[in-house]
Amino acid sequence: MSEQTATPAVPVPRPPRRMLRAVARWTTAVLVFGAVGAGTAYGITSMERTDVPGLATESDGRWDYPKLSLPALPADRPRPGSDGNPLEIHYADLRELLLPAPAGATVDKKLKGGWVTPERFASEFHESARPSIVTRLEEGTLRHIAARGWTMPDGTSNRIYLLRFGSAEDADAFRDARFIGSSSPGDPPLDTQGDLELDESWKGGGKVDTTASYVYVEPKPYGSAQVREAYVIAGDTLALVVQSREGAGGTPRVPFHQTVILQNQLLG
Repeated sequence: MSEQTATPAVPVPRPPRRMLRAVARWTTAVLVFGAVGAGTAYGITSMERTDVPGLATESDGRWDYPKLSLPALPADRPRPGSDGNPLEIHYADLRELLLPAPAGATVDKKLKGGWVTPERFASEFHESARPSIVTRLEEGTLRHIAARGWTMPDGTSNRIYLLRFGSAEDADAFRDARFIGSSSPGDPPLDTQGDLELDESWKGGGKVDTTASYVYVEPKPYGSAQVREAYVIAGDTLALVVQSREGAGGTPRVPFHQTVILQNQLLG
C-alpha cells in the first residue's frame, strides 16, 4: 500500500514564542492539510515513496494502514494553527485523531481507541516516575487522554496516546516539566535498560509545519526488547508513540517512522 499523507495547503506560521522553542530537527515538507470549510472532512492522500526518507522500496517493511482522513470540524471552528485559533485547539473529537491499526494487527483490548486515565498513560514509564506524572496531569489543564494499541504478526507492540490540554501553552508546559526535548527523552519508558538517545536516522519526512517532534531509540545493548519512542507536539495536544519488539533484531525502524509521520499528519 502506498504511503499516506496530506493534501497541500498554505502553511500557517506558529506564534514567535513557539517557533523559538521548536526543535529544528525536521526537514521542510510540502505536506500540510488543506481546509475546505467548517464541517468538512480532510483527506490524506498518497505520496511518492521517495518523498519520505527511509521509505523508498516496495519491500521496506511499512505497515498497511487504511485510507486516512481527518474528521469533520464543528461549524465555524478553525483547525489548529489557523487564524482565529490562537490557543491552537483541536476541536475535533480526540479519539477520531488517533491513527487506526494497520492490516494484520491484533488490537489491544484495553487500548481500543477510547479514553484512558492518567494512571494508564503513566504505566508506560518506570514505576518511580509514575506518581509525579499523574500529579502533573491532574494538577494541570489536561482535558482528555485517548489511546490505541496493537501488536503486529512479527511481535512488534505499538501504543499511541493523545493528551489534550487547555491550550498549546499548557501542552508545552507539560513537555518542559517532563524534560522532553532535543537533549532528553524525559521519563524513561518501561522495559528500557538505560537512557534513550535521539534517533539520528530520523529525517522528519512528512512533518506538518505547525508541529514539533522528538524521536528516540534505545541503543545497544538493550534487554529482551528494544524500545522506540516519539513525542509530537501539535497545538494543545501531545502525542506519544511507543513501539517495542523482542528479539536480537530489535524494533524495526521503518514502520516506526511511518507511524510517527501519519500520526503527526492527523494532528496537523
